Amino acid sequence: MQATRLSIPDVILFTPRVFGDDRGFFFESFNQQKFEELTGLKREFVQDNHSKSQKGVLRGLHYQLPPKAQGKLVRVVQGEVFDVAVDIRKSSPFFGKWVGQLLSAENKQQMWIPEGFAHGFFTLSDTAEFLYKTTNYYAPEFERSIAWDDEEISVDWLFSGKPALSIKDQQGKKLLEAEHFV
Repeated sequence: MQATRLSIPDVILFTPRVFGDDRGFFFESFNQQKFEELTGLKREFVQDNHSKSQKGVLRGLHYQLPPKAQGKLVRVVQGEVFDVAVDIRKSSPFFGKWVGQLLSAENKQQMWIPEGFAHGFFTLSDTAEFLYKTTNYYAPEFERSIAWDDEEISVDWLFSGKPALSIKDQQGKKLLEAEHFV
């Protein structure tokens, strides 16, 4: 497995070593020891989530506040998405900046999004199935959402027009009005 730090170095892209032949393929999708070696982080993953989205669906930008903050290790097992992480740590030199990556069943890449980041994705394929491991349990009372189209952040979502949004995501706050990490 190869780890690449993105333009915000705390966000890491993992590219697995895939073994394939005419029968199919095999790869190790997660190994705790390798994760710790490649990131220098010791994290315990406590929950796995699986979602399916139609083309044009945007989910995010979501996060949970301390003490229930979540780190996420995300990947796509069917289809393709544009995955985005936004640094919402006030003390970070990258506060309000974002990184994005195409994740797909084909490229089998995963992205580590640490605590202190808002996360979202836009579905590019007809459907996409998205898996993610989290370092803390879902806690709705600590969940927050930042507006996907906040001009302060200016994410280039790789589409024009309006995405399909949940009611919760339609009510996301602007970055400067939202609760942040220290």
